Amino acid sequence: MSELVVALDFKDAKSAIAMAEKVRGVAPWVKVGLELFCAEGPHIVTTFKEMGFKVFIDLKFFDIPNTVKGAVRSATLAGADMLSLHAMGGERMAIAAREGRAEAAVGGEGPLLMAITVLTSMSEEDLPFAVPNGIGEVVLDLALASSQAGLDGVVCSGLEVESVKEKCGSDFLCLTPGIRPASVSDDQRRVVTPAQAVSRGSNFLVVGRPITGADNPAEAARRIVAEMNS
Repeated sequence: MSELVVALDFKDAKSAIAMAEKVRGVAPWVKVGLELFCAEGPHIVTTFKEMGFKVFIDLKFFDIPNTVKGAVRSATLAGADMLSLHAMGGERMAIAAREGRAEAAVGGEGPLLMAITVLTSMSEEDLPFAVPNGIGEVVLDLALASSQAGLDGVVCSGLEVESVKEKCGSDFLCLTPGIRPASVSDDQRRVVTPAQAVSRGSNFLVVGRPITGADNPAEAARRIVAEMNS
């Protein structure tokens, strides 16, 4: 079954924890991104873990291999269940990330390592290079490279999930941001509905504003879960 990840894109712990309380028991995962992590540090991960959530630390690591190795090691020790890093970092960076995870995950498997392909806020005209065969080809190339480097999966649009699974295997995980009910329009470009994402094979669906901006976040999350399960 696909799992819901609620993106807690807040500027402080108080706001994020209050929202987490509202969706606790509905969503199994929360996402800690750059804004919240930079404001509060690793201890916010501990807080969410104590609340019973699995935590996706979405910091999109992209640096020299040794630096990423250390970052993954530290995030693993902080209690992350899933991490993101850029596929564009290449094989040596991916291998270093796996080494950092292994060093910190004593007696366990450690967090899932998910490679960022092309952000769902981007379309072809946003890329700084030409893509004659479309943005999907870039995603597929990065996904295959990530799979061959031993990463667990990729972050990609729901539009590309079926192709990624076909190219990399059904066990290769896909995490899909840009999940939007049909009535919602914002700065995301390559979007799909919850039902479309699940039907195409997404393993994790990341949803932020459609839940956190709703009058009743718990009910909004329940509707999305119901659509996923249908």
